[in-house]
Amino acid sequence: MVTPTIKESDLNKAKTWSESVVLDDDLLLTEHIDKAPMPTEPRRMNFILIGLCLQGEVMYELDTQKQIIKPGDILIVSDRHVVDSYRCSRDMRGLCIMMSVNFFREIIQNVSDISSLFLFSRLNPVMRLEEKEVETFKEYFQVIKEKIGDERNHFRKDLVKTLLLAMFYDLSNIIYRVKEDKTPRSRSEVIFTEFIMLVEKHYIVERRVSWYAKQLCITPKYLSEAVKAVSRRTPNEWIDDYIILELRVQLKNTTKTIKEIARDLNFPNQSFLGKFFREHVGISPLRYRRQ
Repeated sequence: MVTPTIKESDLNKAKTWSESVVLDDDLLLTEHIDKAPMPTEPRRMNFILIGLCLQGEVMYELDTQKQIIKPGDILIVSDRHVVDSYRCSRDMRGLCIMMSVNFFREIIQNVSDISSLFLFSRLNPVMRLEEKEVETFKEYFQVIKEKIGDERNHFRKDLVKTLLLAMFYDLSNIIYRVKEDKTPRSRSEVIFTEFIMLVEKHYIVERRVSWYAKQLCITPKYLSEAVKAVSRRTPNEWIDDYIILELRVQLKNTTKTIKEIARDLNFPNQSFLGKFFREHVGISPLRYRRQ
């Protein structure tokens, strides 16, 4: 018997909603998520979703785990997760931000910025906000929406990126408060978190899964199983993501030559870096820098 393939979500279809504002193929904001057409079958996320419930209730499954969102709860869903069984109450109202993974990576200015918010959200997709934090998110939402609509502003996209980065930092700060109230994590969650912290420190010089497994005193197979169980991704995919993210940052935010970047990020040569970048991004480093 052949197992059916889980279909991927589609940010482009979401752009057709009449109750939303969009920025190119990268970003969508809506204040009427209750009116959005939702799939009736499991969908694997290929974009990032951040939603705030203001009224009513939302129920769904994330990677087969039942989730309930109530007023004051914020939901963060990263790519690769599977969403199913979505239902909401008739009086549900909320704010929703959807963005492509590539756009998110363009916003990040430092590799470590990614960990606190999106690492935590993979294990804890729903967080309860305090009243002041709810108001702060609503303010970010409205300002970002206004900037998207200001098409005459030459720096519109850069302004939106800056506002989103500031919002990410505020959300990351909330996590420090929420962490204190969380129940103990599973063994796989502990391994995943420790693995990511090691990758952040050593990915430039060490890219072997076996090396990370040795630091954690477990086998490479056990590390791979634990990481995949928690994040739906392999250790190699995580390591490659950190390298690609750093390459993007260096290409966009420094004046280093590609040869210098290859040297600093421990690539054998410039050609090897170019091949690696094209495989993961789809274009050459030079073309990416010129865009």
